[in-house]
Amino acid sequence: MKNIRYLFLSIILLPGTILAQVDEQRHGNRFEQLGPMLRSPNVYRTASGAPGHQYWQQKADYEIEVELNDDNQSIRGKEKVTYYNQSPDPLDYLWLQLDQNQRDSDSETPKISSNRIQPKMSLGQLQDIIWHDMDLGLKIYSVLDDQGNEIPSTVNHTMMRLDLARPLMPGESFTFHIEWSFNIHDRMSFIGGRPGYEYFEADGNYLYTMSEWFPRMAVYSDFEGWQNKQFVGRGEFALVFGDYEVAITVPADHMVGATGVLQNPEEVLSSKEMERWNQAKSSYDEPVVIRTQGEAEKLEKGKATTKKTWVYHADNVRDFAWTSSRKFIWDAMAVKLGGKDVMAMSYYAKEANPLWEQYSTRVVAHTLKSYSSRTFDYPYPVAISVEATNGMEYPMICFNYGRPDSDGTYTAAIKYGMISVIIHEVGHNFFPMIVNSDERQWTWMDEGLNTFMQFLAEQEWERNYPSRRGPAHKIAPYMSSEKHLLEPIMTNSENIIQFGPNAYAKPATALNILRETVMGRELFDHAFKTYAQRWMFKHPTPDDLFRTLEDASAVDLDWFWRGWFYGTDPVDMAIQDVKWYKIDSKKPVEVKADQREAYEREESYISKTRNATAIPETFVEKDPKAADFYNSYDRFAVGPEDEKAYNDFINSLSSDERAMLESGLNFYEISFENVGGLVMPIILEFQYEDGSSEIERIPAQIWRLDEYEVSKVFAKEKVVTQIILDPYRETADIDEGNNYWPRQFQPSRFEMFKQQLPARGTSTGPNPMKKKR
Repeated sequence: MKNIRYLFLSIILLPGTILAQVDEQRHGNRFEQLGPMLRSPNVYRTASGAPGHQYWQQKADYEIEVELNDDNQSIRGKEKVTYYNQSPDPLDYLWLQLDQNQRDSDSETPKISSNRIQPKMSLGQLQDIIWHDMDLGLKIYSVLDDQGNEIPSTVNHTMMRLDLARPLMPGESFTFHIEWSFNIHDRMSFIGGRPGYEYFEADGNYLYTMSEWFPRMAVYSDFEGWQNKQFVGRGEFALVFGDYEVAITVPADHMVGATGVLQNPEEVLSSKEMERWNQAKSSYDEPVVIRTQGEAEKLEKGKATTKKTWVYHADNVRDFAWTSSRKFIWDAMAVKLGGKDVMAMSYYAKEANPLWEQYSTRVVAHTLKSYSSRTFDYPYPVAISVEATNGMEYPMICFNYGRPDSDGTYTAAIKYGMISVIIHEVGHNFFPMIVNSDERQWTWMDEGLNTFMQFLAEQEWERNYPSRRGPAHKIAPYMSSEKHLLEPIMTNSENIIQFGPNAYAKPATALNILRETVMGRELFDHAFKTYAQRWMFKHPTPDDLFRTLEDASAVDLDWFWRGWFYGTDPVDMAIQDVKWYKIDSKKPVEVKADQREAYEREESYISKTRNATAIPETFVEKDPKAADFYNSYDRFAVGPEDEKAYNDFINSLSSDERAMLESGLNFYEISFENVGGLVMPIILEFQYEDGSSEIERIPAQIWRLDEYEVSKVFAKEKVVTQIILDPYRETADIDEGNNYWPRQFQPSRFEMFKQQLPARGTSTGPNPMKKKR
């Protein structure tokens, strides 16, 4: 370590505190309280982040009958909705979501998407430009009140307003009936999306994933009123809790899985399937296959001409989804949670085997246990995973990715991709299906929180699981993007350029940093569980999350929310300089030795170098003994007067002063620079000359008076040989090259490609890799 400097003892022992000079231009607002940026607390939502004593939310119950037409891929249904006005406000009208209209030929989705002609265009890209003229979108046949009177309605793309004959007063309910239908689209086509069908040409069968399939009540809340933003494909749903009774009529050879509990298993399952289903209810170690692959393959070869109706019931859910196909294999197992049994199960076609039979239901069970341990015991009776070549979540059921090759083999990437998607989509039961945030406004509140929980569940599934998101260093490439490609996490989902990194990865990383680095696991886990339990089956906002995590931990996090969620600055902290000091012991021997060393380190020059080995001739001419005198003189020799001065100094010291003088401590003054702008804790690893090391952690508040440069002095008994900033890569630092002292050069990667030889008869100059003959 260079630049050893010695401190006079009097400097060390001066009483009082030395205050740093504050440059107003360097003292910004990163540590100011969020204050006005958050909604004011009220009787509905408290300053602590908990629901207030007058908190309210609406409720909507549904009774639905729907029939699937497997010949022309359409459904027709009718629903009875009872809406309860539990707000303090009279309502003149009600808003419903018609999400299928996002696929209508007059949809706003293609209109608001920018595009351009490229040198090479795929069919899908051209179809996106042309859109389509297919007969898609909801057809509303009637909207009637409970007495059969028509209710005036207005459809605005994906929203429908019902104008009431008289205001729906607080505490009242209103029942209405809607009859509707729509043609199901091919979700494997350019239209895409999560709901729809997949056609299997080899056996001529369809697999239906039915979501966003019925008119659903929009949310009316204390913080926004009606949430009636249009659905254009990315911003998902704000929905109302309620109870569902749904009768689903399908071909008799279809298997149906859905939100809720099957009410008539004896009517729709064979006796053998009933026997296996009952066996699965007490199988806690491994899944029981209820409909086997062989049985499903037999059903694939014919199409039933009769029908069956599957009846499902679900209490206190915000949505309802279902799936149907004669191709389905079905397995299930029981999971013990909070003193009750939950049925984990999977539906998948033979094309998903053997991967799904090996892993899917086991992953569902693992996810329920992992998430429950950190939030609340999973309250629903079932959790279902459906193989549907995509990923999307609904209460108690989700559609997932992960299909092996046609010969049944699969790569590690497919396997881990499938496991991760299942964990993620099953995990959405907790966020936002139960902790019911508004996905249309704040995608990160469900995707980011859930991705964080997914990371923890993945690491519990397998040590060193190859998680894509969660560890701090993995967000650094995104945070180092050009400024015009970045938006704050708090940005509405439709306005985000890099959607996955912004809404999924960055908030997940932020929560992981809070847990591992800022708060610590114990404080964070308690606060996060408090948030989940406060807001289960309710509608939280970001303010409620921010306030709860602080309220339950006694950790001031406003600086963290401000930087990570409201800003786009990256983390880039640097070790600017290191100075090494030792207390001047004033021992004559050491003082003279230091003086000698300083003299010998003086800037060298040619005359001094040559004179070091030559005796001036004039000395020899005048006095033959001059050579002996010249070589024996030592200007740094310790004399009696030096010893006396030292003894007088020692005798003047108190015992504490003498102990400090003789401690031999090394003082390292380290200067840090905040290059990126996002303030974070300073974590240092000191490596010593004896081979040992030590970690020092400095809270982020060290930057509160100067957000760009700070210094800190560390007293060490051992001599330091290396200092590393952020040694465990836990702050998302985008430039690790300036995290070392002494500096270490970090190589950047460049790509080496195979040089292609020119075609015969052409010349591109000499080939540097060609050997000379």
